[in-house]
Amino acid sequence: MIQLLEHFTYKKLIRFTIPTVAMMIFTSVYGVVDGLFVSNVAGSESFAGVNLIMPALMMLGSVGFMIGTGGSALVSKTIGEGNKKLANRYFSMLIYFLVIASIVLAAIGILFIRQIS
Repeated sequence: MIQLLEHFTYKKLIRFTIPTVAMMIFTSVYGVVDGLFVSNVAGSESFAGVNLIMPALMMLGSVGFMIGTGGSALVSKTIGEGNKKLANRYFSMLIYFLVIASIVLAAIGILFIRQIS
């Protein structure tokens, strides 16, 4: 386990960043491989469709990333302050919010699928 209170070295920086860099590499490779399969199997029109809809999907994903990142920081801070009961309440609130936001965004997506795509 890495403690941030210790002296920070390049080795520790690498240990912190490797999971994030690996995730970005795998996500990029997935995008390229997905594009190759779609273009070779389904054709160029399908490949164009995937590329046109991708920004809308990234916007939806960014909502989850935003709430997840900010929420985990808030919950971690509260746990670090020793208030686990409040941290549990924050976590539950975040889950409820994400469920409601998912339902609302899914309904909007279903209603306006033609305009979005």
